[in-house]
Amino acid sequence: MTTTYAARVAAGALAALLVLAGCSSKAKDDGDSQDTAGGVKTGEGISGKTITLGVLTDMTGVYATLGKSVTQAQQLYVKQLNAKGGVCGYQVSLSVRDHGYDPQKAVSGYTELAPKVLGFTQFIGSPFVAAVKQRVDGQDKGLVLPQAWAHSLLGSPYIRVIGSTYDIETINAIDFLMQEKGIKMGDKIGHVYFEGDYGESALVGAKHMAQESGLTVVEQKIKPTDNDMTAQVAALKKAGVKAVVISAGPRQAASLVGVAAASGFGVPVIGNNSAFAPQLLATQAGPALSKNYWVASPSLPIGADTPEAKQLVADYRAAYPKDALDNGVVAGWTAVSVFGEALKKACASKDLTRAGVDKALLTIDAFDIGFGIPQDFTDPKAPSSRQSVILQPDKGVTGGMKVVREAEASSVAEAYTPGA
Repeated sequence: MTTTYAARVAAGALAALLVLAGCSSKAKDDGDSQDTAGGVKTGEGISGKTITLGVLTDMTGVYATLGKSVTQAQQLYVKQLNAKGGVCGYQVSLSVRDHGYDPQKAVSGYTELAPKVLGFTQFIGSPFVAAVKQRVDGQDKGLVLPQAWAHSLLGSPYIRVIGSTYDIETINAIDFLMQEKGIKMGDKIGHVYFEGDYGESALVGAKHMAQESGLTVVEQKIKPTDNDMTAQVAALKKAGVKAVVISAGPRQAASLVGVAAASGFGVPVIGNNSAFAPQLLATQAGPALSKNYWVASPSLPIGADTPEAKQLVADYRAAYPKDALDNGVVAGWTAVSVFGEALKKACASKDLTRAGVDKALLTIDAFDIGFGIPQDFTDPKAPSSRQSVILQPDKGVTGGMKVVREAEASSVAEAYTPGA
């Protein structure tokens, strides 16, 4: 995810908020660990016969569509898990807060929930996760599975990125352009990206791939409030780029592709996983997106031809018949499934404390729920995968995206070390 302009302006206020609020999320000594009648150690987030997990989402901001899908998928998983008896005899509950992609609301939401939950199955927004990283690592030590892929989040034993980080994803995206769309050494490629953690993490990958492949990157930095990409298209067209990478939101991607098509600038455009929503196919930009836009993704899409994907589609439609299917459903389902697996392993070890769940996650080395890419969580310094699936918008398939290249990691992505 991205940062917002407001996050930059409010940096001082946010820092002050962190200082003032820091103590309120500190774990209480008397709640750190206690034995239940069954001999299972418990701590924060477990009261009576309920395990409470936190959800910090965006229901009203720039990623409202994604936030709704992620959250509903996680609520569906918890409902099914509880129907099967829960974990260690405990029912699981989600405590949801909408931060609206506002930095102060995100931090205050974390401050409120951190003492009350075992961990977080969702935290949308790389900059917001980064803002509380010191508290997570230093005092709270509860597992956080963010819907954010900035490489700056790697290295924490508690904040665990699921799938390839934005820099690696962008390397794989450009590899697709070179392998399938005729981009070659000496060419210029454009990169339109959000300021902040998301866009700038993707830019690191673009620059690395350009250096390794003899390309030149023409940069266009934007804010999340910039919805009209006319000026960016004009600048990139003038620069003579042969393809464009966009690391922004769905609205920006739709504007970029639509404006480019209308101006006769028919170069291929590829976005990061956060840069598309199937609802765009019903807009004026729909035909251009179907023809000339691709997306790099950390998993197969919701419409994948696997038994697990088909079951999820059926279950989600039954639970939310009026809501669209998109890849936010996959992201939410994957994260809560990983957390659920860690809970089950921690239960088997009779340790449902935060430390027990964190330790359990480190034993998961090939987690696959049927969306194409096994995830390895044994090394906190590495992403759980380096592979990306390349998708293309298609309103004729479930979820609006079809697979055009199966999961793979380019040779540059395999050799690359995030942050090096």
